[in-house]
Amino acid sequence: MGDVGFRFMDFKEIIENLIVKDNSPDVPEVIDRLFTDIVNINRESMADIQDAQVEEMAVNLWNWAVTKRVDFLITEEQKAKLRHVACKLVHMCEGSAASEEAIRRQIFMNMRTGKGWVDVGNAIVADEFFQAAMSGLEQLYVKLMQRSSTEAHATMPKIAVERDLFKLLSYQAESAIAQEDFQRASTCVLRCKDMLMRVPRMAGSLHSLCYNFGVETYQKNKYEESSFWLSQSYDIGKMDESSVEPEMLAKVLRLLATTYLDWDDREYYDKAISAVNLANKEHLNPAGLFLKVKILLKGRTADEELLEAAMEILHLDMSLDFCLNIAKLLVDHERESVGFCFLKIICEHFKSSENIGKAQLLHIDMLLQKKEELLAKEKIEKIIIDHQTGSQLTTELVHCLHNILWKKAAESFEVQDYADALHWYYCSLRFYASDQMDLDLAKLQRNMASCYLLLEQVEKAKEAVKEAERYDPTNIFTQFYIFKIAILERNSEKALQAISALENLLTTKEQEENDILTDRGSAVMLLSLAAQFALENEQQIVAGKALEYLAQYSEDPQQVLTALKYLFRLVLPNVPQMPESENKKKEMNRLLTCLNTALLKLAQYFDGELLTSDSRTNEAHWFRKIAWNLAVQCDKDPVTMREFFILSYKLSQFCPSDQVILIAQKTCLLMAAAVDLEQGRKASTTFEQTRLLNRALQQIHKCRDIWNLLKETGDFSDDPCETLLLLYEFEVKAKLNDPLLDSFLESVWGLPHLESKTLETIASLAMEMPAYYPSIALKALKKALLLHKKKESIDVLKYSKCVRSLVNLLVPDGVPSAVFHPLEEVWGYFEDALGLISCTEGYPETEILWLMIKSWNTGIFMYNRSKYVSAERWCELALHFLDHLGSLKTIYETQMNVLYSELAEAVDKKKGSLLHEE
Repeated sequence: MGDVGFRFMDFKEIIENLIVKDNSPDVPEVIDRLFTDIVNINRESMADIQDAQVEEMAVNLWNWAVTKRVDFLITEEQKAKLRHVACKLVHMCEGSAASEEAIRRQIFMNMRTGKGWVDVGNAIVADEFFQAAMSGLEQLYVKLMQRSSTEAHATMPKIAVERDLFKLLSYQAESAIAQEDFQRASTCVLRCKDMLMRVPRMAGSLHSLCYNFGVETYQKNKYEESSFWLSQSYDIGKMDESSVEPEMLAKVLRLLATTYLDWDDREYYDKAISAVNLANKEHLNPAGLFLKVKILLKGRTADEELLEAAMEILHLDMSLDFCLNIAKLLVDHERESVGFCFLKIICEHFKSSENIGKAQLLHIDMLLQKKEELLAKEKIEKIIIDHQTGSQLTTELVHCLHNILWKKAAESFEVQDYADALHWYYCSLRFYASDQMDLDLAKLQRNMASCYLLLEQVEKAKEAVKEAERYDPTNIFTQFYIFKIAILERNSEKALQAISALENLLTTKEQEENDILTDRGSAVMLLSLAAQFALENEQQIVAGKALEYLAQYSEDPQQVLTALKYLFRLVLPNVPQMPESENKKKEMNRLLTCLNTALLKLAQYFDGELLTSDSRTNEAHWFRKIAWNLAVQCDKDPVTMREFFILSYKLSQFCPSDQVILIAQKTCLLMAAAVDLEQGRKASTTFEQTRLLNRALQQIHKCRDIWNLLKETGDFSDDPCETLLLLYEFEVKAKLNDPLLDSFLESVWGLPHLESKTLETIASLAMEMPAYYPSIALKALKKALLLHKKKESIDVLKYSKCVRSLVNLLVPDGVPSAVFHPLEEVWGYFEDALGLISCTEGYPETEILWLMIKSWNTGIFMYNRSKYVSAERWCELALHFLDHLGSLKTIYETQMNVLYSELAEAVDKKKGSLLHEE
């Protein structure tokens, strides 16, 4: 078998497996593969398979698709694809001698497949199957005529064929509509219409089909096409009134009238009015009556004719609500005289109805809309009196009246007519009982308070707010008005209480007011207004608190940054005047929190690109400078100073890295590292010390990266940053007992411009607890001393201190120096110092005295160790130092000479008994 045959056998196996394993998760992929591969299958590729086998496979696939669709295991599109494949397989078995049964089956399969493709939106593919079905019908008709001996004998089969043809033409019309081919669709439908005399039972389906086409084209604003389909729908429906109800015919005509109205209300006015009149004749319906009035209004009908049409509605016993809608329609279309006249008639007609209040309220509402306020006030006053004397409105109608009055009050408030707004609010207030507790009543009192405040009637506003607080004390708007009145009365304490209450309400729960959820944004908006109001009234402390809360709770980054800037401008001038106290510390912590908030919001800006580049940079610059200035003011509180410097550094990261910013970043990190090192030295626990030292190390590394960038921008040879970073990092590594300390120092020793002071500091740090590196300290001091000696003019003060440190390290007090270092090395440093003292003025006398005592004590120590020659030598050296003392010489000279004579005599006695010294 060739490749094509092999491909079909594979195709056959896929179908069989699909039917057997129908619950496999890969069913969609299998269906898609069958649909794709069917294009490459033909009869020649399955020459070894009988037609009956192919047909059986196609029928099994068809039936499987139907059953799985019923079980909702495959989609409509997948079902269409399977029918498509089954149809193609059946087509491959077609022959000139096909039986009637086979032809009927093919017709059925082609029609159902085409309909399936139309339903899933692929009308072009559907047409291919419809055409095949049409060919099949023609073939079947010929066969039927050939085997029918008489006309009567052929009638029944012909009717069956015509029913199928009718369905097929309907399907083709649907396909044409989907492809927006009106001409083809109308041709198909008109052929169907012509066939209704022979298949009258199909009238109902054709009527519905045309109506659906009319709806679809109307929705697409294709009014001409829509009017055609709706007209056809009505005509066809009239042909079989037994299956099409009058209600449906009226519905078709109402949509036809609407179509004419929307198409062109002037040109097609007569057709529209004719259609709606016919609709109302077929079946009287409120929608038809309403539409008729609407059409009449479009036609500029005379008032008398409009009123006549309205009265017709009243005489037909339509409901009160419907009649009121007609009245409202008339007024809305600027036919006030007819509308108000009809409304009076309605009120009289329905005066005994328990819902007559609806008509009264509508009348008031329309009067207010048309600016007939005096008449509206009269009617409202009458309703109020009736309501208070027993003829009460229903709860629902009272609610509606409140809405009307509040809407009118809001309109007056909008145009700043606050006195008028108060009038309408007061009318609303009169409908509330004195003992009534209602959240809406609280809202009403707040609205009135707002008007009073704008009219500068503070006492009345205060009374209204007191009432609002009685009904709804936990409402954010209530607290806001309490705040405003407190500000106007210069009561800062009460204003702060209101702000705190507002903040508390914001954090505990969201407010619910009149079944409308007041979101977080409303509370934040009130905080913003509160801050603004306090500033306008020069209440700076209150404004600061409001701004602080606003920055804390607002989700708008720009609003937060603006609030913080105002807050800093209020607070900063007072900070330098504050004495060092707990209050100042609290204020600094508050400002730290505010700067952290600014940092967070700037980060949101940069993530979301909400600001332009220049705006972001300006904001970041402003806040980093604030953080820097606050850090400088915290010289008495190094921990807080460090926090401000770190914040300044973080804020500066949002700025372009020019030289100014790099210098600022370097300084911030150096200061922060210095504070951490100092705090590390004072740490009470090893854990705390380790934490602080590691944090300092992180800042040192960041600072070194910035320093390397900064050096590329200019000459910084006088900047001590390099040295400080070296010393800071050495201190951290030494105190953390870093195993890589030696490798770190190798790079340090090789630095070309290392100063003696730096080396001496390294030596000091190497011996500072918990570090203990005497070898490093010794090496550093030796290098430092060498640098001192190399200078053309030796600074004897610095030299003397270095010598003392070195000698102390070599000969610690109370410790045998020979245990650690050869005395000849130590002797050399003493001799060098003596030489310098002899030829240089200014060597500190206290340092000479210290060298004298140190050398004398060393001699005594050697004597006690039986090192008599060395003992005499060291003591003699001490006498040389004695010779260079100034005012102190007289104190020590006599005692030293006596002691030396005694020592020399004792040494002479010992020398005779010893052959040599160890």
